[in-house]
Amino acid sequence: MLLMQSLLFTIHFVSQLCLPTQAVTLSSFSRGYAPLMQVRSFDAMMVPVVSLLLLFLLSTPIHGLSDSEAIIRFKKSLVVGQPNALASWDDKTPPCTWAGVLCNRGSVWGLQMENLELSGSIDIDALAGLTSLRTLSFMNNKFGGPLPEFKKLSALKSLYLSNNQFEGEIPMNAFEGMGWLKKIYLAQNKFTGEIPISMATLPKLLELRVDGNQFTGKIPEFEHKLHMLNLSNNAFIGHIPEILSMMDPKVFQGNKGLCGKPLETACDTPINELPPQLEAPPKPSSSRTPLVIMAVVTVLMVVIIIGVIILVNRKNKNKQPPLGLETKPSSLQKKTGIREADQSRRDRQQSSHGNGSRRGKKMDTSGGGVENTKLSFLREDRKRFELQDLLKASAEILGSGCFGASYKAVLSSGVSMVVKRFKQMNNEGREEFQEHMNRLGRLRHNNLLPIVAYYYRKEEKLLVCDFAERGSLAVNLHGNQSLGTPSLDWPTRLKVVKGVARGLLYLHQDLPGLMAPHGHLKSSNVLLTKNFEPLLTDYGLIPMIDQMKAQEHMVAYKSPEYLQHRRVTKKTDVWGLGILILEILTGKFPANNLQNGNKNEEDLVSWVNLGFQGVWAPSLFDKEMGKTSHCEGQIVSLLKIGLSCCEPDVEKRLEIGAAVEKIEELKEQQGDSEDFYSTYVSETDGRSSKGASTESINV
Repeated sequence: MLLMQSLLFTIHFVSQLCLPTQAVTLSSFSRGYAPLMQVRSFDAMMVPVVSLLLLFLLSTPIHGLSDSEAIIRFKKSLVVGQPNALASWDDKTPPCTWAGVLCNRGSVWGLQMENLELSGSIDIDALAGLTSLRTLSFMNNKFGGPLPEFKKLSALKSLYLSNNQFEGEIPMNAFEGMGWLKKIYLAQNKFTGEIPISMATLPKLLELRVDGNQFTGKIPEFEHKLHMLNLSNNAFIGHIPEILSMMDPKVFQGNKGLCGKPLETACDTPINELPPQLEAPPKPSSSRTPLVIMAVVTVLMVVIIIGVIILVNRKNKNKQPPLGLETKPSSLQKKTGIREADQSRRDRQQSSHGNGSRRGKKMDTSGGGVENTKLSFLREDRKRFELQDLLKASAEILGSGCFGASYKAVLSSGVSMVVKRFKQMNNEGREEFQEHMNRLGRLRHNNLLPIVAYYYRKEEKLLVCDFAERGSLAVNLHGNQSLGTPSLDWPTRLKVVKGVARGLLYLHQDLPGLMAPHGHLKSSNVLLTKNFEPLLTDYGLIPMIDQMKAQEHMVAYKSPEYLQHRRVTKKTDVWGLGILILEILTGKFPANNLQNGNKNEEDLVSWVNLGFQGVWAPSLFDKEMGKTSHCEGQIVSLLKIGLSCCEPDVEKRLEIGAAVEKIEELKEQQGDSEDFYSTYVSETDGRSSKGASTESINV
């Protein structure tokens, strides 16, 4: 209204000075303003002047504040507990030099105001004057009261409010219109009520932490899977949504009212919640009693008949050797040798048939025919099949590694599985092996290839995994020309590096007892899905592999610390990650991955160090990477990270968390407005937390 009044006054003033005296009434223009204004008609030559004035006034931003003015106005709403914490916020200096102000190309795009004992209020209207604002972090302060109206900042991508004293219910529409928001951290506050549906339906949401609050009600249905989620230590109730059923149970701990997968607590449907068609029918009348009795008797007869059939089949199976249904061995049987081994064992058993007690002893030692041919499943979300089904399947050899061959087996149902054969896996006994496999089977991450099942025999083991459509990263990097497939471009390579780093960090977090949780990270042990999402495989096997073979072939034992000091450390996997990064960027196969190579294990690192001067050098990078314009800075940054991971001095080498943090900051192009600061906050959020919340959980 003030703007309109000023506009009318200006027009009136100009007309009085410059125009002839012919009065007209502008009641249509000034409707609602009394009394009616009398202005003089416009001279033709003055119309452009007034039009320009109108355009100028109407195009002026509503806020009309510079970045420094907006931040100074925002500062007035704060109560700063730490002396001189914001002393640098002075309008005599550029805001990009102020503490906690993050800039990109001269514009303020982030405020990092953590651990400053801040309280008071958060002036959202002042922050709205920062037109390039994309990320806010007020973690570890003393803000209280209800959640501010952050939805006014519709371009925000990251919001970090963990470890404050915000309280009350969050309105259901609190996040409406925030279509760019990717990360929300509300952990360790005092929020109550239900998770707002506007949060669950955010189209780009990737990370969410609400642990350590007092949220109630049911967990909403998220529209897609999240990279990170923590709902622990609240008061949620009800069934866990299906889309979250594959997550780590730690995500939900401290919520006694939750049930369903991945928790062990099953959901009981209350009678009053049954749909009408499932409600208990009315008590039958006496005239229907005979029919009910006949139905019960019929069911019992069917159950008895089925039980007899099952007993007969089991008896026949004990008499007949397993895997003997086919007269001709399948291709997988021939390649794995399982049928032949079982047959030789049966021959030995039959030769001792005359001595019953002796034969019984041999059966116990071998573990029994049925037990020795049974797959042990580690995943409950997979349809069960038997080892016989694998042996009958048509098999295609995928490759032969240092520990055995891998085969693709297509089951009768059409599902493709990969069978990996290990001959050098006798470092632990049967019980220790089974315990370790169960531990690996509990791992859940988008960048890990899950072990679906395993087959144990003293002479060899089989691991059964899902089939990855695009094969290994090594084939995609070095064999694309022979296969006639396009090479990996820069965005795809960056996506692969980020996925590998996330999977490796998860292994280090969930397998803290292993010195090198992966131990064998190389391009042939990274598989690619149809969408080029990387999947780590052959992880966590060091404790099971025969030590002599492990030292001869596994990547961990090629590291500088092992070659020089005969030791493997927590940073050994980081060295493997660095070698992989250099391989992805240069397109050169590392000498340390060659089984029969006698070259220096650091050839690739030495070659890069020799040609790298800290700036873009086209000769260093794989020419198959394609167009790299506007990406050079990000590619060089990744190369520097790779070299830091390959640092020979373990003390100077990056920690796995620091390496992942730096990798997550990288973008596909220069000047990408993505929140490259937010990953730093993601890593530090758990460490700086004053509460007893669960650490950030990657899923």
